[in-house]
Formats: sequence, C-alpha cells, structure tokens
Amino acid sequence: MGVINRRDFLTISSAFLAGSTVLGGGFVLSPYRQGEVTSLKSDKVVKTTCELCFWRCGIDAHVKDGKVFKIAGQKDHPLSNGKLCPRGLGGHGLLYDPDRLKHPLIRKNVNGKSSFHKATWDEATTLIASRLSEITEEHGPESVAMFSHGFGASFFKTLLSAYGIDTFTAPSYGQCRGPRTEAFKLTFGHGVGSPEGLDIANSKYLVLIGSHLGENMHNTQVQEFSQAIAKGCRIVAVDPRFSTAAGKAETWLPIKAGTDIALLRSWIHILIEEKLYDEDFIAENAIGLSELKKSVRDATPEKTFAITGIPVEMIVKVARDLGRYQNQALVHPGRHVTWYGDDTQRERAIAILNALLGNYRAKGGLLSQKTYPIPKYDFPKPKKSSRKFKSVYPFAGSIPSNEIVDRTLADSPESFKAWFIYGTNLIHTLGDQKSTIEALRKLKFVVAVDVLPMEITGYADVVLPECTYLERFDDLDARAYKKPYLAIRQPAVKPLFDSKPGFEIARMLSKKMGLPDLFPDKIETYLESRLKKIGHSLVELQEKGVFVNQDSGLYRSQNEKMRFDTPSGKIELVSNKLREKGFDPVPKYTQHPENPPGFFRLLFGRAPMHTFGRTANNRILGELMPENELWVNAVAGQDMKLKNGEYLYLVNQDNIKSKTPIRVRLTQRIRPDVVFMVHGFGHTDPRLKTARNRGASDADLISHLDVDPIMGGTGMNNNFVTFTREA
Repeated sequence: MGVINRRDFLTISSAFLAGSTVLGGGFVLSPYRQGEVTSLKSDKVVKTTCELCFWRCGIDAHVKDGKVFKIAGQKDHPLSNGKLCPRGLGGHGLLYDPDRLKHPLIRKNVNGKSSFHKATWDEATTLIASRLSEITEEHGPESVAMFSHGFGASFFKTLLSAYGIDTFTAPSYGQCRGPRTEAFKLTFGHGVGSPEGLDIANSKYLVLIGSHLGENMHNTQVQEFSQAIAKGCRIVAVDPRFSTAAGKAETWLPIKAGTDIALLRSWIHILIEEKLYDEDFIAENAIGLSELKKSVRDATPEKTFAITGIPVEMIVKVARDLGRYQNQALVHPGRHVTWYGDDTQRERAIAILNALLGNYRAKGGLLSQKTYPIPKYDFPKPKKSSRKFKSVYPFAGSIPSNEIVDRTLADSPESFKAWFIYGTNLIHTLGDQKSTIEALRKLKFVVAVDVLPMEITGYADVVLPECTYLERFDDLDARAYKKPYLAIRQPAVKPLFDSKPGFEIARMLSKKMGLPDLFPDKIETYLESRLKKIGHSLVELQEKGVFVNQDSGLYRSQNEKMRFDTPSGKIELVSNKLREKGFDPVPKYTQHPENPPGFFRLLFGRAPMHTFGRTANNRILGELMPENELWVNAVAGQDMKLKNGEYLYLVNQDNIKSKTPIRVRLTQRIRPDVVFMVHGFGHTDPRLKTARNRGASDADLISHLDVDPIMGGTGMNNNFVTFTREA
C-alpha cells in the first residue's frame, strides 16, 4: 500500500458515513426538541467571534448542558453592536452538522484502487511531514504553495514560513477584492480595508455599483445602510438587476453589463466640466487634474447613453447630485469586484470619483482606519527562500490564486509540486474548474484542512478535520477599523469527534517537521503572552470578549495638511506608476464580448442567509433558502418558452452543462440580456447530504476567465448561458 501521486475525486466509503447523523455525546443535529429553546436558560454565555464570513462579528454563544443552543450578537463588539445576520444566528448548524469531517483521512492505493482510509493524527501528521520533507528536499520549499480562507490559517502560515515555504495565496484576493485594493493604493496610497473604511451611516448621497448591500450581509455595513436610509440618505443603485439595495434606492440604473467604466468616466467628465468637484480639496491634495480632464473629454452623456443604455438626463442628474453633496457623497467601492478583466481600472475610476468629491476622511465619505496596538508574538525568524515567488502581474500586492494554478500546470522547474489547502473549496472558488482539477492531478501531494467534506477534500492525499470556530481558540483579532478593537475567539464547547483546533494541528505538525520549539505548549500561553505586553490578561479578555478604543482623528480637521503614501505624496488622479508599466494612467472604456445569439450573460452574487458555499450544507440556514434560483427577465423568458418555477439545465458558451438543474424565476427585476443566480449551490459531493444536488453551481459554467493584466484578478462575468431541459 502507498500514497498515489495522480489523484481523482474520492468520496468517503459508506463505512465512514454509517451513523453520521448522530453526533458525539448522543445528540442529533438539534440538541433540543422543537420549541424547547425559547424556554431554556443558559448555563453560561461565551463571548467569541463568528467565522461564517470574513467580517468576524462578536457573538454570544449560549450554552446549556454543554451544548450551544443559541447565538446572539455581542453588544459591545463594534462589528456586531448586538445584532447578527441570519448566517451568524445559525452558526450552530455548522457545529452540529452530521456530515462534518470526524477524523483524519489518508488516501491509499490498494491493488490499483484508490480510497480513503481512517487514520490517527499521528499517522496523518507523520505522513504530511515525510512527504513535505521529500518534496522540499528534491524541489525546494518554493515548490509548495498554501491556499487559505479564514482567520484560522494564521498558525499554519507561521508553521510553513518557519519551514521555508513562503508562497501563500487566498482566493479572496484574485477572485474577489484584489482589483479594489490595488486601485485605491494607486490612487490614495492605501486600500479601503476589510472591513471597509466607509462612513455609510453619515452619507447623504450613496452610489452603489453592483454592490449588493442587504444580500451580502456584511453586518455592520448593512446596519449603517439602514441608519443612512433612516436619516434620509439618497441612494442610487447601478445594477443590471433590481437588487435588495435597489429596492431601497431613489434611483435604479439598469446598466448594460460590462459598461460601468463608461458611466464612471461620464460622471468624472461632468464633475470637471461643470466644476462640481471640490476645487479647494483637489488643489491642495491631488495631482493630475489637467490630464484627467483631457482624458475624459470624450465621455459625454450622449456617447455614454449609447454604450450603457442609461438615459442622458439620468447620467447628468446623478453627476450633479454627486457634486451637490460633494464631501458627504460616497461611491461605494464594492467588494466582489472581479468582473471583466479590466477591474482595477474600473475601481480606479471609482477612487477618482471619490477623490473629486473631496470625501476623504470627511463625514459620510472614505475613512482611514487604525488598529488596536498589540505587538506580535516573537516567533523564530522564518527561513528565507532561495527563489521567492514573483508574480508576472506588476501590481499584484498578493499572489493571485489562479497564478498558482497556472504555475502548477507549467512544465518548468518553477512549477509547484504540493498544495496545502486551508478552508477554501477551490473547485467552486477559482473558476475554470478544468484547469484546477488538472493541476490537482499533476501535484505530488495535497493536504486539505477543513470542517466539512467540501469537494476539494476529495482530491487530497491527507484530509485533516479542524473543529469549528465554536470549539476553538484562534489568534487575537485586531484588524483596522473605525473603532480600533481587540477581540477573542474562544471555544464555547469542546471539540466533537476526533477534530482538533488549528493551533494544535499546526503544533503537532511542527514537531514532526523538525520545529519542536516553534509554538508554546498551549494556545492560552501564546495568547496570554501577547496580552501581557499591553497590560491585559487572557481571563479579562475572555470575560469581556472585546477591548475597544474610541475612534480618534476619524475625520480630517479644517485646513489639515495631509500626505498620502504615493510617489507624489498626493492623491494621484493620473497614475504614472501605471503609465511606466504600459497601462493607461487614466481608466478607459473597452467594449466587452457581446452575448452570442440565444445566450445570456451569467451574473452571480450572494444571499443574506448564505456565505457562498460555506453554508449550503447548514440545515438551519437551508430552511431559509434550500436552493438557488435563476433570475430571467419575464419577457425574454417567455420568448424562449420558459415557465416560471420549472427546472432547467444551463449550457455555457463552451458547451459545458451544469451538473444539476436550477429553478427558473421569471421576473421584471432584471435586464433581458443577463441572468442571475446565487453562488454556492449545486454541490455534487454525496458526503454533503443537505447541499447535494440543490440548485446549480455557477462555478460549473465559468470556463472563461479574463485576467486583469494589472494585478492578476480573474474576471468571471464574460461567460454566457442558454437553457436545456435535457438531463
């Protein structure tokens, strides 16, 4: 018997699934009878942080008889303010998911047949250490890459860094926020942050461009959106679909998909030509106005109408309203912004618009955030790689995940030989599934650390079951925010099954990999040592849940002299850094592919009760939304003889068909040339009993990627679909 190098997708054998509906301790998914929860009183309330999305809200986990029965928003945490989104409220659906990974698994080849075998932690970690040693000895530590999503990845990054592995990538960069980060850095000298530094609550005029507030459910931002509405904020929603946010807007602009840069350029043109921008602010704090003016001279409302389909009078009206409110107007930068391959330039146009409004560090505008001051832990210095990964994309501030796939497939000495994957289902995340699967099959070794048996685990050689965020400590959370804070994640209950916290897994691996002194014996020791340096204790933070500093210097003072971290020290309306690398210093509009006859452009997004694929198997949240639907314009659908509520398969421009059908939703709330679906459904792995075969996966149909040449993000919205009733 031995580990095989070339891998195909495997499922766990029926022996491992037997009895899986019953959880450790003898209770099933819901530890209490229906109706009993409302009468329960907590034995204890554990203050911790959520992990069902990157926002990481503070939560109160209510525990009775050693079981979590309720989750509520932590009152003093600045990201939750006592409130939670539907996903956070249903987090114990992950904790008590009967399909959870329960013990380590090792892929073995017996008589030419590959299958997963139950393993001990000693066997699994010994094998990982051995294989990584072999691969790094033969090909160097540069041949190993780590993919991650989630806060718990930090200790694994520390481990691999100490071993000399320094190639780390997160799909959240190349497949989500990366273009926004680099565009704002090129303009203002820093990104917008995560959570974003936006003063939505005090904005008087808010423009949303494909930003689905109320559906993406970034908790604090949605709360502030509600506050802004209550204060009379005027809202403009630019979207081919009448989204939840559009339902709260004064104006909905159903733009032709792919023409956003043209609209943004026209607004810039009007602000400058009619002198509606903040002249004093720009004169003091920005460079490049003259060249910007020349570059957008042709972006007239009349030409823009022909491109976008937005009427001239509406283009002019919004631009003049932006100019009227100036400092208290805000054009939202979005988050999932990898659309068409020119996304950094679209985000640059949004940054330029905000600069012209003079809303930087103004009430209702863009904010510069601060972190809670806490020193880092004194880990041993990591080994330095002899061949550090260098991206081919000149402004990639992080490594785009798709570039790791490309480098793995390349027949070169620099190709990757092993992947360490933490908490990210690459099959449903990266787009171009064919290339991802080919890369996985080419690798010599794959490790997957996860809570659930997501599709990616079926391609691994070793699968390690991490316990959920409600069962573990993680590192201290002290991200930049409007109110600098320091929060803790701590276990509400003990780990179920044979799952372990990430810190403990990383520590076990460190010993096997010849780094026995890398981590302290317990994570409590690690956390206490950090807190002690700022005069606090772990017990104190566990009791309070969060320390918060009052915001100071959030808004600029009158006549304040500001310096920006750009080459000029000013806001750069025109980017010479882009020019030097052969890119347009001012964003230009380029036409994108049109729909083939009989096809619709495929758009995808979020739902408030789901976090992409991370919650599709959650039985509690599944009751709120068990499957996704395909939004189709009612007139266009009737022309194609579609019936509301019927199930169809989708076929894309490359003749790739969805693996599962999706229910049609005929509606007037979407343009006739696009269709829309919520991402995260259409799982086919039989181990995911709730999520399997519910709805369809847009990831199956995204076979064409338009890569942003500036920073490497993957534009996914130039894919097109039509319909078939054939299974």
